[in-house]
Amino acid sequence: MHQQPISHAFRLKPGDDLKQSILKWVDEHQVAAGYIITCVGSLTDYNIRFANQAEGSKGSGHFEIVSMTGVLGTAGSHIHISISDSTGKTIGGHLMDGCKVYTTAEIVIGEDRSKIFARELDTTFGYKELKVKDVE
Repeated sequence: MHQQPISHAFRLKPGDDLKQSILKWVDEHQVAAGYIITCVGSLTDYNIRFANQAEGSKGSGHFEIVSMTGVLGTAGSHIHISISDSTGKTIGGHLMDGCKVYTTAEIVIGEDRSKIFARELDTTFGYKELKVKDVE
């Protein structure tokens, strides 16, 4: 049976950790197959892992969240973010723990209750990658 996707919206407040708050929300609401539709807001601290780097890069100041995208699920999530500084310089990459909300983060998440987003080891690079399954 196919179910229509639904959407959820919530706001994070100053000082909240962006990644940890999203993952907590996903777990609390038992979202098995979700995706970030949009996020707008601001950060005072960031921790972003750039392409092909082992560790995240950190910074402090005032930053606008200009985009965020991701695949979410109780079995694991994968989120990317782009932020800009006061001059418009924009950086982006893999969202890590330590991104602290400045004024707000307004998030809309879609959910497909006919699917489960699992994570399975892909030996090509050694990461757990997305495996989409139908709900039985």
